[in-house]
Amino acid sequence: MSFGPPPPAYPPGPPQQPVPPPQGPDFLAADKGRAVVVDPAGVCFENYGHTAEFGWHEIGNVHFTGHGTCLRVGVTHASGAFVECMVDAKGPERLHQWFAELAPVLGYYLNGRTG
Repeated sequence: MSFGPPPPAYPPGPPQQPVPPPQGPDFLAADKGRAVVVDPAGVCFENYGHTAEFGWHEIGNVHFTGHGTCLRVGVTHASGAFVECMVDAKGPERLHQWFAELAPVLGYYLNGRTG
């Protein structure tokens, strides 16, 4: 049984330009097993090998606070679900540094959003 000749080759298309990664500030806080990342893609929590990622389009709100020497970051999903992650700063100086770094990064992504 024969299927005939192969179809003709497609003509070459225009050269593909690489898509640049989204630009914007980022934030990282990490301890031995947990991490909080805020970047142009959204918010990511790492908790001893388990990851929860939230894109900006699905985030209702993000808040942060301190608990002892831990940074506590919470994400309210657009569906109403709430997820949080705590990262040990190992001291008040680093915790205050994280506060100072995180506030403007969250402000950059959250301010001016609609809906």
